[in-house]
Amino acid sequence: MLPDQVSVPRSIPRFGVEDGWGTICGDIARSRSGKEYGESMPAPQHDEDVEPPADAWPSRARQWCRAALALAFLFASLPLASKLFLGSWGFDGAPEIACLCLVAAAYLYFAGRVRRPPIPDSATILSEAIRLAASGETVRGIALLNEALRLSPRLWQARQYRGQIRLAESDAAESALRDFTEAIRLAPDEPHLYILRSHVFDLLGRDSSAQADLETAARLNIDKTA
Repeated sequence: MLPDQVSVPRSIPRFGVEDGWGTICGDIARSRSGKEYGESMPAPQHDEDVEPPADAWPSRARQWCRAALALAFLFASLPLASKLFLGSWGFDGAPEIACLCLVAAAYLYFAGRVRRPPIPDSATILSEAIRLAASGETVRGIALLNEALRLSPRLWQARQYRGQIRLAESDAAESALRDFTEAIRLAPDEPHLYILRSHVFDLLGRDSSAQADLETAARLNIDKTA
């Protein structure tokens, strides 16, 4: 007799091919991550959302320039190679194509050059130096004024502002005096420069020079109002 078949209880689930091992693995993965597939995967990024680097065009232009030079050399050498190996000048139109490639290479060379930022004018430098000095960054302010004087040596306003910044330093009276004196030499009709220099003379204990500058400033003010 055949042994009695053991009946499987209905409470034990039976897994088929379609809902067996794959379903178990999926449930385990979801229970560990706590997120569905759509929630755990990052959203795809489109190419148009990615901004190209700032130097992408100069780099490409340099690459195309080198390619155009290579093509110009190739087309220019074709007639010579034909003469050497075939005994006759061939490849009609190759020199013209080589010239076009050279023109394109020259254009790409100039177009691919990195553009330098424009040099700021003196008024911009002075304004930035005043702003830095007002915020307590006197070292950077004086450095900007030095740059302005390097670009424009006759810019007396830069010497005036540099002298005023140096007045805040206890041991820089002589430097401020040289700045004010040079500013007066460049702009002798500005009365406020004499007033500033007279203040330096007072700090240095040179009362007679300070009084002379004040008298000069008063005379220039009268001449301007007359």
